Amino acid sequence: MYRVYHVVDIVRIPPEYFELPIKEAAEKVLRRKYEGVVDKELGFILAVYNVEVEEEGKIIPGDGATYHVAKFDVLAFTPVLKEVVEGEVVEVTDFGIFINLGPFDGLIHRSQILDDRMLYDSRRGAYMGQETKRVIEKGDIVRARIVTISTSSSNRIIRIALTMRQPFLGKLEWIKEDLERIYGKKKKK
Repeated sequence: MYRVYHVVDIVRIPPEYFELPIKEAAEKVLRRKYEGVVDKELGFILAVYNVEVEEEGKIIPGDGATYHVAKFDVLAFTPVLKEVVEGEVVEVTDFGIFINLGPFDGLIHRSQILDDRMLYDSRRGAYMGQETKRVIEKGDIVRARIVTISTSSSNRIIRIALTMRQPFLGKLEWIKEDLERIYGKKKKK
């Protein structure tokens, strides 16, 4: 899920940025500090924008920089447990499939693709259900549910585990087939 947060922080403007307008200098510092970082409360921060910085700052003895109060917005990607997401299959491996969720890829382990034994075809780069004969491969669009979220110690990577073994999850064509089977095909008038 994408969210926008309003943040207030103290920004340290180093002496090498003194020739820049204060707002531009603050934007550079804040983007370097926040963008691409995983924050435990906010999620993965994608962008810093709408920066407002106080003109008057403080100087700390022994430090050549100035410190200013800054208010700004951040756009963050925050995956939520049990959230239903859609994405494209970007990689198929012998242990599962990777789904693009925007800034990150999520993993669907082979045991979480279908309620069927999944056979991996390495030449084709696809999985096929032994009984259902349903095939999933790179480029397919799928709907899945987030079951696990973890962050790395470097605060740069979020690992997302997904499942498609629930009603109305899976490859979009499978969902359509299941709905038609349950409710019958609509008759054209």
